[in-house]
Amino acid sequence: MGYRLFLVILGVIHKNIVMKLNEMDKQTLSQRGTSVEKIESQLRMLRSGFPYLHVLCAATPGNGILQLTDEERKHYERIWKDYLADGARVIKMVPASGAASRMFKDLFAFAAESSDAPDTDFIREFCERIHCFPFFDRLDAKCEELYGKSIDGLFDEGRRRDVVKALVSDKGLAYGAMPKALLPFHRHGQDTRTALEEHLAEGAQYAKGTDNIVHVHFTVSDEHRQAVENLLKTSVPDMEKVYGVRYDVSLSVQKPSTDTVALAPDGELYREDGSLFFRPGGHGALIENLAEIDGDVIFIKNIDNVVPDSKRDSTIEYKQVLGGLLVETARKIRHYAGELHTSLPSRPELDEMLGFLRERLCISTDKAARMDDLELADFLMCKLERPIRVCGMVRNEGEPGGGPYIVYDNEGTSAPQILESTQINPKAPDTPRLLKEATHFNPVDLAVITTDSSGARFDLKDFVDQSTGFISSKSHKGTEIKALELPGLWNGAMSDWNTIFVEVPADTFNPVKTVNDLLRPAHQE
Repeated sequence: MGYRLFLVILGVIHKNIVMKLNEMDKQTLSQRGTSVEKIESQLRMLRSGFPYLHVLCAATPGNGILQLTDEERKHYERIWKDYLADGARVIKMVPASGAASRMFKDLFAFAAESSDAPDTDFIREFCERIHCFPFFDRLDAKCEELYGKSIDGLFDEGRRRDVVKALVSDKGLAYGAMPKALLPFHRHGQDTRTALEEHLAEGAQYAKGTDNIVHVHFTVSDEHRQAVENLLKTSVPDMEKVYGVRYDVSLSVQKPSTDTVALAPDGELYREDGSLFFRPGGHGALIENLAEIDGDVIFIKNIDNVVPDSKRDSTIEYKQVLGGLLVETARKIRHYAGELHTSLPSRPELDEMLGFLRERLCISTDKAARMDDLELADFLMCKLERPIRVCGMVRNEGEPGGGPYIVYDNEGTSAPQILESTQINPKAPDTPRLLKEATHFNPVDLAVITTDSSGARFDLKDFVDQSTGFISSKSHKGTEIKALELPGLWNGAMSDWNTIFVEVPADTFNPVKTVNDLLRPAHQE
């Protein structure tokens, strides 16, 4: 289904929508900075669903994904280092608001059982290698506090569930209720570092400005903001001494105005105690936080994908490579945009720009040959003057994550996009081929520029494809509801960005999705 048809259908549905809002509802919306029109739009989406995207093919090496030679990597590293030396303001943005509940899901399940005997490979590995976790000493002390015995003593008595409860329960360390940012991820000698502290360390190694300042921005949940601020107060001075830098750390929370409503089983807006029920709209809501960050280049990376200093060489190298490629691309785009702003270039010059779109940005259209010079210039200006992102892509080795594809827009122009499987029609005859041909997936490793050729910041909401959200079924207090997820930050929220995919090595991607992932070699000093 095309986007225009989707909008037409929404218009028809809109005529039949009767949304019952009382005065308390309207007051709630006003307090949250949300309009009635926005809620109507969300209700339409919940009732009608979203169209699948028109996918041309999977992006692969040589067809949408760049594979860089050693010489090219060195070239882009030099560009990046020179760019920093010229005084560029670089910011590292880390979405860090997610809770760690899924990380400890298996431990919660074990703690709720009646038997102390490990009944899965996951629990057996957790128990057998418990001394290797960075939080072992804290957990050991908590066990002494709660039970008067050490972990080893409890294990000798077969009390494994008590140890697990000491880690995840509210009476224990309560790690399952904490954000990943605050969890110990690695040992450093006799000390440990949280995920947040490791991102501070990483930023010092590729994003330090000529003023010796490292700018880092974390998006956090409102309920954990104070705890994050407390950690920063104690850790930043120490990190500054270790790396010989100064940190400028900022925080933001997901805006209440980006929360979404849900649908009850009867098809009406779900309510809780008579009030409209809102839930976070997913990481796509962070496009508004990104839009407020003032930087020449912004790196985006998830909180749980970080390694200790001794395992970080590859990460630093490829961050510089992504940054250098981004800078070189932006300079070329701004050169072409400047020419288009000042006069109508000749046809050969326009064709050169069209070749740049095709070869560097992987944007193609069959209509260009039928355009006159003025039409082609307008088309080029529209495609060039957009936010830019360079995205690292790793070989697909079974890790979860969206993938790189080449997708048609509603005008028939194809361009790179990062898709989730839910955006591809499972019943389309070519879907098995598309999925089989996919070789890479998205590790959320982005370098972006959000300013235009004049240096003014784009309004990033203008580049979101609102038709690329999705609906999920959730159980809330025993009721099955339909929840609306906004277009993902690196998916539909960046749908209309200029995009370059670059292959990066697997050792730059080391996510911690479960607690046992901390036992992988990349997370062990």
